[in-house]
Amino acid sequence: MFNEVKKSIQWGEEELTLETGKVARQADGSVIATLGETSVMANVTFAKEPKPGQDFFPLTVHYQEKYYAAGKVPGGFFKREARPTEKETLTARLIDRPIRPLFVSGFKNEVLVMCTVLSHDLVNDPDIVAMIAASAALTISGAPFMGPIAGARVGFEDGEYVLNPTCDDMHKLRDNPEQRLDLVVAGTKDAVMMVESEAYELTEAEMLGAVTFAHEQIQPVIDLIIELAEDAAKEPFDFQPPNYDDLYDVVKKAGEDKIRAAYAITDKQERTAAVAAAKTEIKEGLSEEQLEDPNLGSALKKLESGVLRGAVVKDGKRIDGRALDEVRPIVSQVGLLPRTHGSALFTRGETQGLVVTTLGTGDDEQMIDALTGTYKSNFLLHYNFPPYSVGEAGRVGPPGRREIGHGKLAWRALQAVLPSATDFPYTIRVVSEITESNGSSSMASVCGGSLSMMDAAVPLKAPVAGVAMGLVLEDDGSYAVLTDILGDEDHLGDMDFKVAGTENGITSLQMDIKVAGITPEIMEKALAQAKEGRMHILGEMNKALAEGRTEFSAHAPRIETMTVPTDKIREVIGSGGKVIREIVEVSGAKVDINDDGVIKIASPNGDAIQKAYDMIHAIVAEPEEGEIYKGKVVKIVDFGAFVNFFGKRDGLVHVSQIENRRLNHPSDVLKEGQEVFVKLLGFDERGKVRLAMKMVDQESGEEIAQENKKKEDAE
Repeated sequence: MFNEVKKSIQWGEEELTLETGKVARQADGSVIATLGETSVMANVTFAKEPKPGQDFFPLTVHYQEKYYAAGKVPGGFFKREARPTEKETLTARLIDRPIRPLFVSGFKNEVLVMCTVLSHDLVNDPDIVAMIAASAALTISGAPFMGPIAGARVGFEDGEYVLNPTCDDMHKLRDNPEQRLDLVVAGTKDAVMMVESEAYELTEAEMLGAVTFAHEQIQPVIDLIIELAEDAAKEPFDFQPPNYDDLYDVVKKAGEDKIRAAYAITDKQERTAAVAAAKTEIKEGLSEEQLEDPNLGSALKKLESGVLRGAVVKDGKRIDGRALDEVRPIVSQVGLLPRTHGSALFTRGETQGLVVTTLGTGDDEQMIDALTGTYKSNFLLHYNFPPYSVGEAGRVGPPGRREIGHGKLAWRALQAVLPSATDFPYTIRVVSEITESNGSSSMASVCGGSLSMMDAAVPLKAPVAGVAMGLVLEDDGSYAVLTDILGDEDHLGDMDFKVAGTENGITSLQMDIKVAGITPEIMEKALAQAKEGRMHILGEMNKALAEGRTEFSAHAPRIETMTVPTDKIREVIGSGGKVIREIVEVSGAKVDINDDGVIKIASPNGDAIQKAYDMIHAIVAEPEEGEIYKGKVVKIVDFGAFVNFFGKRDGLVHVSQIENRRLNHPSDVLKEGQEVFVKLLGFDERGKVRLAMKMVDQESGEEIAQENKKKEDAE
């Protein structure tokens, strides 16, 4: 009934298995990939005919994490998987980016790739397994896919590269000073196609070494996919790339000069309008048959690309007249919003980000329910890209894949320089509002985010800047690497290579290739040129704010931390939370306590924080023998007076310990409600507190013997 094919290799410390032929047999390609005990099923289907008038390649990649894979029930009210999580969206993008350029040019049939996590051992991250499964499913599906690809994750610990570090290692990346890298690389047999990383100030040489190491490690996986395809692949789909050379020649003859003149305009809005007008003029000179040709859009794009690429490679001339390694003019401003905790406006050419930092308490941490478990995040970065930023009147909706991806890239770049949660017990939320865009708005978010947090007095380890690099690679091998690319250079070029970091090293690297990979020589040049650009941008940022502020905004909460013994947590909280609610109501401060006994007290008012601190301290602290305390007489009896001296703790001052003379009755000198100073003499055999007043000066609160000694020393 089943025609199963199964292939396995030992990959690193785990066995990698690919199997097909048993599940989802109606899909064009279906593969279950297993690494350790993590299994992901990838299913590929594609339309056999393109939709009429289709002028783009409609590839859709979905990645789904099923909670049953880790033996969990989903959280929330509905108890079923709903909208994609951030991890699912980012992983779908991770798979999409290296496979999209490898479909045969001109293929515009709809393609759907669905990856489903079936089992998760909480050791091996499913994202790499999903990428491998998707590549294998595409390879055997018969689709015009020029793969296979494979992917690997690389760590960097104690100066050594580590293949596929565990989920636990990567989740604790920020808390482990020895583990400095979370890098994902995807590539073909011959070249790297995609890089995504989170790093802790690695040098350019260390990062290039990590990419090279990953590419070497994926080679046996590519061989395994090829071996599977030899036994299980379907017949290749009969697709012939469209030949529109004649149409392109007509378009080029009619409009090359017009397109070149349009691209000579430096202002984006004017250039966009001129290009659109040039295309309209070109179309006016075409026949009705040529206008209805589905390849007209491709011919026009090829003409635009040829004009831009030729000017860059042959003449070294860019759209806006800059040199290949020149960064656009930069203007930075901080503190422009009066009520926010920190704000910055970062403008680089026609790209601008308004970035705002908000400081919150432990209650503001984001709770994340993942397959590996539930955990909290105290650093949030949200990126918004409204239509007006590119002069359009588009639909506004919830964050899309692009916004989530760009926000995560900026998050990765900045998290490496954050202070530890023990040193800075705040939740940090950074929001980047892209107000203008003409290339590399994610890197503007990095620069603006760094300045905004410094304006909010977040003690960053170092400022961070980011720059987007581009590439134009010709068929003859000639190429040009571009610094700080424009939107058109990204759209019509061959590479989008984003590098962020401090003066000391790289904190994030993301690379997408539109051609079949680049050589180590090109990557090394791009990294070196990116470093020069990053240093320049950091210098420009320093003009606005060279060092982080030391004082918080008047509107930001102040947070003090204290630690209590774990056996005292129940006393601080009280039955049903009664005690901690009382502390909050009386003090006016917000109080948060975790299972380790760490208490965070937050309020814009310092007196409120001190009040809450004193109330908690009174609950958890123990009085010390020999110490002097200020208390209040709560009850007078024949043999003495009871004084409330330490929180809710009372003690007896015997009548003989009130004054250095004989008293008929304690009420001769004391009355209820009177404030007095007492010294803790100790505890009797029954644990009762023994207090004394007579050896304490009731005016100063100092011990009389000590006061007399000071006078003798002075004489």
